[in-house]
Amino acid sequence: MNLVLSLTIAVLFGLGAYCLLKRSFMQLVIGLVLISQGANLLVFVAGGLTLGGPPIAAANADRPMPAAADPVPQALVLTAIVIGFGLIAFIATLIHRMRKTTGADTVEQLRRTDSL
Repeated sequence: MNLVLSLTIAVLFGLGAYCLLKRSFMQLVIGLVLISQGANLLVFVAGGLTLGGPPIAAANADRPMPAAADPVPQALVLTAIVIGFGLIAFIATLIHRMRKTTGADTVEQLRRTDSL
């Protein structure tokens, strides 16, 4: 299980870095999404996985069981997902507005608009 999760995290970071190195703005957004999802998965896995255990406390229990999952990484990941969606929406809006204004889709095309 840990090997599969580690490989998934590595693939997400690798694909995200590959997309960031491209010159297209759309691939920049895709790269940011992939890296943010990889970081979320990394934080979630680093918090420890408890398979089959209750999330915090079992039903009708007065206190959490020793094998209960830690809710802090889950809360951090949930917050990061919400902030990440907001950031991606803002970046996509800026890229859309820039594309309508300049017609540039890559970094090289945007540099040509600066020299005019």
